[in-house]
Amino acid sequence: MTSLDKPTEDTEADDARAVTEAALFEAFGGVRGMVETVLPGLLFVTIFTINKDLHLSAIAALAVSLLLVVVRLVMRDTVKHAFSGVFGVAFGVVFAMMTGNAKNFYLPGMLYTLGLGLAYVITAFAGVPLMGLILGPVFKENLSWRTRNPGRKKAYSKASYAWGAILLAKCAILFPLYWWADTAQLGWVLVALKIPPFLLAVWLTWVFLAKAPAPIDVFAEMEAEEKAEEERKAAQAAERGDTEAAAGRHRREA
Repeated sequence: MTSLDKPTEDTEADDARAVTEAALFEAFGGVRGMVETVLPGLLFVTIFTINKDLHLSAIAALAVSLLLVVVRLVMRDTVKHAFSGVFGVAFGVVFAMMTGNAKNFYLPGMLYTLGLGLAYVITAFAGVPLMGLILGPVFKENLSWRTRNPGRKKAYSKASYAWGAILLAKCAILFPLYWWADTAQLGWVLVALKIPPFLLAVWLTWVFLAKAPAPIDVFAEMEAEEKAEEERKAAQAAERGDTEAAAGRHRREA
């Protein structure tokens, strides 16, 4: 390795890390996505802790979720994270209102977390890690990592196992509290467990992917193939034109 190779390799590695960071930031919503995830539940447990009013707490949580969607629409930003928050809060409100038990506001989200944790583990074990299905389109590699990039597949499997383990560990804390603790205690623990496990999982994903081979840009490959096909057709058309012109000259000479 020459003295000129080292900086080039370092630059490429830095670029790969930057791309990975940007992709993870986009996929998981960044700071605003975390705020949208935490704020409705935080508002619910705060109001319920103060006045024990289930209806007021539920309506406030749903209202702030809808407000977050409106803000994104006004700013013409992506609404997928805000909409997912609205659906989660709406299910929680329905469960709590129908049963009259404020703790059931948290139950749909807890069941979703449990199901998602199991999905990460099962798909990784089956050789189709969920993290790859989520991030493949973000990295413009789609499913090319499954057969053409084994290093990426291994990284996605590690990341999926990490997400599964973290989410299942979170469930192991929350479900006993659902049965034993009161609504306020469960709510504050759940709010406290929103961001740190999420950040840990995202960081581990970044570590695994930063060390993995670069993604295969299947969209760029498709564009290159289309361009090559167009050039081939243009060459064939030009060749046919030359042949027809030559045939015309022969007919005139005859």
